[in-house]
Amino acid sequence: MLNMVEIGKRAKNASYILSTLTSKIKNDALEEIAKEIVLRSEEILKENQKDIKNAKENNIKESMVDRLLLTKERIEGIATSIRKVIALDDPVGYIEGGNVRPNGMEIIKKRVPLGVVGIIFESRPNVTIDAAGLCLKSGNACILRGGKEAINTNMKLADIMREAISKVGLPKDSIILLEDTNRKYVKEMAELVDYIDILIPRGSANLINSVKEIAKVPFIETGAGNCHIYIDESADIDMAVELTDNGKTQRPSVCNALETLLINKNVDDVFLHKVYDRLKEHNVEFRGDEKTIEVLGSEKVKKASEEDYMTEYNDYIIAVKTVDNIDEAIEHINKYSTHHSECIVTNNYEHSLKFTSKVDSACVYVNVSTRFTDGEQFGLGSEIGISTAKLHVRGPMGLNDLTTVKYIINGNGQIRE
Repeated sequence: MLNMVEIGKRAKNASYILSTLTSKIKNDALEEIAKEIVLRSEEILKENQKDIKNAKENNIKESMVDRLLLTKERIEGIATSIRKVIALDDPVGYIEGGNVRPNGMEIIKKRVPLGVVGIIFESRPNVTIDAAGLCLKSGNACILRGGKEAINTNMKLADIMREAISKVGLPKDSIILLEDTNRKYVKEMAELVDYIDILIPRGSANLINSVKEIAKVPFIETGAGNCHIYIDESADIDMAVELTDNGKTQRPSVCNALETLLINKNVDDVFLHKVYDRLKEHNVEFRGDEKTIEVLGSEKVKKASEEDYMTEYNDYIIAVKTVDNIDEAIEHINKYSTHHSECIVTNNYEHSLKFTSKVDSACVYVNVSTRFTDGEQFGLGSEIGISTAKLHVRGPMGLNDLTTVKYIINGNGQIRE
């Protein structure tokens, strides 16, 4: 049985040490992590296979099993991501500004770590490394609570990281993984206001909504991705097919994958036939409105319900709807999306401006796949999550977003009259 207060104290004590470390020491610790996970990849893969076996026995869908799966190539990719974080500028200690007041008082605005970051995530073991690495570089201790689907892999990764950072003198409790995945500990984390400074739930809409209901610790909404692509009447059809295919099938289990395809009523029916044929190469199931069924036939398309337009499938399923114009497309997106990532395919400049200004999402694309919503792709190294909130960060959440500010005031005896 876990004692969350004791875990919180351990993390808080580690955070005080981390907050004063030089960039070199933090980078040395990250290099040890990158080196050790590659050297001990066979151990990791052995534990990962236990999780894969359990997932298949529990009939977890194939796209979600892919989220669990680690290979030597994926482990090397994780190590590469850690080294990219090493190469990034350390935000801690950065002076954002300051001034000297008329009474001689000097004010300095400086970047400092948040303290202890609690991260609740589901079935992707790479998050264990990415999250710990970003927290470490930004001077934060972290408490990680992964899903039961990846518990064997996560425990091995956490052990390796804790041993690696201790080699360069960092406290092992800079990284703490909850080894019991009982959901009651999510509630206890969400209420641990004396020790956790910020909570980041990263996963499905169900996870995020459950944290939203119980959290006393400040938290950031991340992860849920009901993402849309709108095919404008001026769109290049071949480009629209490519972007829809990439957004839906390149990795359907992730939060920036497409879930809904909106098509202007004036787009040639050729597009629907082409995109259907392309997506059928991956056995994507179409759930469409009456126009979609009329063009493709009821044997190819299931009738879409309103719930389909609200659903993040994380699977080879796409909802399709015909709209009269761009305004209806924007209205639909703002009603049903999770405010993550949306795309317009258009050759109309005014329409691109309208779409980017009126769609209320963290990332809005013009003629670019939504699959690029990613910290590494945005040049942030890796990210702790994709925030769909508006405070204090929105979109890919990188190093700088894991810090806050402190005002330092110097003087020579000034008093306020």
